[in-house]
Amino acid sequence: MTKEIYFIRHGQTDYNLNKIVQGSGVDSELNEKGRQQAQQFFDHYKNVGFDQVITSSLQRTHQTVQGFINLGLPYEKTNLIDEINWGIHEGEKGDWQMRQNYLNLINHWSNNRLEHGIEGGETGQQLIDRCSQFLELIKQRKQSKILVCTHGRTLRCLMMLANEEEPKYMETIEHANTGLFLTKWDGKTFNVLKENDTSHFN
Repeated sequence: MTKEIYFIRHGQTDYNLNKIVQGSGVDSELNEKGRQQAQQFFDHYKNVGFDQVITSSLQRTHQTVQGFINLGLPYEKTNLIDEINWGIHEGEKGDWQMRQNYLNLINHWSNNRLEHGIEGGETGQQLIDRCSQFLELIKQRKQSKILVCTHGRTLRCLMMLANEEEPKYMETIEHANTGLFLTKWDGKTFNVLKENDTSHFN
């Protein structure tokens, strides 16, 4: 069955604005700009005809698509698409050591050493496993037009899997707040038709 999946990243939070790490351990809310981004996305796509809305378990994703939920569309939350847990860096503002830890981690993942994670957080393999599980669930859904709101690193992982790429591909994926990745499932493969589309801001 052919279906279209509209993947978006949540709107801006104060943590985004202030460059503070927010993974699955930080359940932040949208700030004023984030609410404006959510409204702009809703205004642009409200007539698409979605037949299901799926978000992570974190409130910044449901807040981003609240306009669609208010239309009465079938809606569910799943922690399969929560943001990665960044362990000891959750809720911290970036510094030199944190940057080095992150670059070291990305180097491991880019070389397929996916058992690595930030201390106390998820590994690359754990993230890939749950994102893979989510895509398998999407394939089985009877709905043909689904809106999914998730998070930056998770979105990178989902698109890597959809494109059947290696983990190093994740680092090439840009993702603005409420940036859209339009993906088509043709029954055999995913085809990414739009990447990080922010035309709704215009």
